Order: sequence, then structure tokens, then C-alpha cells
Amino acid sequence: MASTTSLTERKYIVPFIFVTSLFMLWGIAITLGEALNRNFQNVLKIKPSESALVQFSIFGAYAVMAIPAGLFMKRFGYKYGAVFGLLLYAVGAFMFIPSANAGSFLFFRISLFVLACGLATLETVAHPFIASMGHQDTSDQRINFAQSFNGLGTVIGPLLGGLIILEGTAQEQSLESVKILYTVIGSVIFVLAISFAFVKVPALTDHHDAVDDKVAAKSHGSLWQHKHFIWAAIAQFFNVAAQGGTWAFFINYGAQTQGLPDEQASYYFGLSAALMMVGRFLGTFLMRFIPPNKLLAIAAFMNIVMCIIVAQNFGWPSFIALILINFFFSIMFPTIFSLGLKNLGPHTKQASSYIVMGVVGGAIFPFLMGLIADHDIAAAYYLPIICYVVIMLFGWRLYKPR
Repeated sequence: MASTTSLTERKYIVPFIFVTSLFMLWGIAITLGEALNRNFQNVLKIKPSESALVQFSIFGAYAVMAIPAGLFMKRFGYKYGAVFGLLLYAVGAFMFIPSANAGSFLFFRISLFVLACGLATLETVAHPFIASMGHQDTSDQRINFAQSFNGLGTVIGPLLGGLIILEGTAQEQSLESVKILYTVIGSVIFVLAISFAFVKVPALTDHHDAVDDKVAAKSHGSLWQHKHFIWAAIAQFFNVAAQGGTWAFFINYGAQTQGLPDEQASYYFGLSAALMMVGRFLGTFLMRFIPPNKLLAIAAFMNIVMCIIVAQNFGWPSFIALILINFFFSIMFPTIFSLGLKNLGPHTKQASSYIVMGVVGGAIFPFLMGLIADHDIAAAYYLPIICYVVIMLFGWRLYKPR
């Protein structure tokens, strides 16, 4: 198969499948945070602004771990970087057992932090890993394809959260279901880590080293000379800020404005995540005909419109707009990531660490939205508009390598 016309080369098929599965695994972990958010409100009797510290623990780990993960990847390679990330993921999941036994919100946040350090490592490794399994011209399509399975994970997460965590909470008002679920997750992730250690990965040629002539002279200078990378990191900060805030209060919005039971609101969140998965597959296809940056700008504009509708609290029309946010959000993370890595040559791995570090936006924004949500859940959705304006500008003008 020619690398210029296909997602990857035949020799990379097995590692490509395995690394693509990693995208699904962190999608499950991230979206389970929303069910945990509501569960802790119900069982531990905390306010929405306090429960937003769940997202702070998850996304804050990215700020701490992204650069160490990049250094580990540079020293030991993509494969063992992925194994290390999976092991951290498993350890964090197993830590839920003593946290549930203690019934401590602080212990849960520490467990989530360790788990999310694993997620940060996986994201730092997986994006350039996938990008290297083919030509740079198709890296946008390759990353969006892999991120489509992240979308599958974000469908599975809310379903597990609604069925096991929230439904169990409604019946028992306990943390037992949380402990059981994360014990199973930790066991599965640990087995995958050991399995991947035995997967043979052919030698990789990082096609990002083949930079355009116009920027070749700069590719071996400072990473910070590449303004499109800097703007990508900023756009990713605001992108995940909007994602973290929107997801953190989705179940609250459904319960408070539509009168839905928590577990039913979680299933609607699963529907929203399914639309995100559809959006990524569709986006991967459309990028064959429409430049990725233009699709990104259009999607950001549409989410500005959706947020305005959500904030008006029109009933079901606003709730449907909330569901649709994930559809337009779908291509944002992988497309920003891929555009930010263009023409960076030997700086690609280091740049990946910094762009992943931008995920810390998801640690800050939910708390700010939570302060408003304590009084008016609908009005809180005005805040993500700021984020989508920044993303729209990046896709429209600021993405260009210079």
C-alpha cells in the first residue's frame, strides 16, 4: 500500500491497531469522570463547584506529566512509553479500592491524579506514534481515524457510568459500584500493558522530519520559532477547557433543566459521545476534500451557536444543542494536534509534550463554570464561547507554518 494513499503501511498494521485501541481506553477514563462527578455530589454531599475538582485532578495531571512523559518517550521510545502509561493507568484504577473503603473525596482525587498521569503519558506517546506510521500528508487523517476510536471510548464511558455507577448510587447511595468497576478496569489495563510489551514494532521513520523547504532552515533551531505550534498549544488549552466544562455539567444540565434521572442523563451523554465518534469518522472522510483547518474553523463557529442556544434554556431545543456540541467538537482535538506538529522536524516529540500539556485547560475551566452552575446551570454555558472563538481563529488564520 502506498503511504500517500493509505492511512498506514502494511508492516505497521499490528502496532497501528494496538495504539488506536489506546485512544479508546483514555476516552473511557475521561468520560467516566462525569459520572463520578455526579456520584460524589450524591454520596459525598458536595457542591457542583467542589465536584469540578474531579476534572482538576484528571486534567491537572496532564500539566504535571506531559513533559516527563515526553522525556521518557524520547529515552525509551514510543512502545515503552505506551506500556508505562498503561501501568500508571492500572495503578490509579486499583487505588480506587482503598479510596472507596475510606469514603474520602481527597483519596479519590489522588487516585484520579495517578490514573490521569497514565492518560497523559498515553496521549503524549500515541499522537506522534500514530503520526509516524505513514506520510506527513496523511497524518491529519490518521490521527482523526485513531481519535474516532477515542470517540467509541467516550460512548462506552457514559454507558458504564450510568449503568454501574449512577444507577447503583440511586439504589444504595454507596461507593461499592465505583470500587468494583475500577477494579475490573485496572485488571484489564494491566493485562494490556503486559501484552503490548511483547508486540513487535518495526523501525519507524518519522515523516515529520521531512519538512517543507521554506521552513527547513528553521526546523533545527528553537521549537519556539514555530508560531503555529505555539498557537496550537494555546488552542488546545482552550479546546480542552471547553470540553472539560461542557462534559462536567452535562448530567447536571439534564437533571436540572429537563428533570431527567441521573442515569438517564448519562445515557444522553453517551448519545452525545456517539455523535462525536460519527463526527470524527465523517471528518476523516471530509478532510480528503476540505482542508482540515477550514473544517476546524467551521466546527468552532457551530459550537459558538450551540452554546448560545444551550445558555438560553429553551427546554428540549437547548438540550439537543448541548448533545450536538460533541458532534462539532469531534475533530477539534486531533486536528489542532496534527496542525501543530506540521513541519517541526526533530522538534516533533517535544512539541507533542507541550500540546498535551495544554490539556490543563480542562482542570481550570470546570471550576469556573461550576461557580456559575451553583446558581444557574444554563448560564454557565456562556463561558465555553470564549474557547471556541480562540479555536476558530486558529483554524482560520493562525494554523499556518511560517
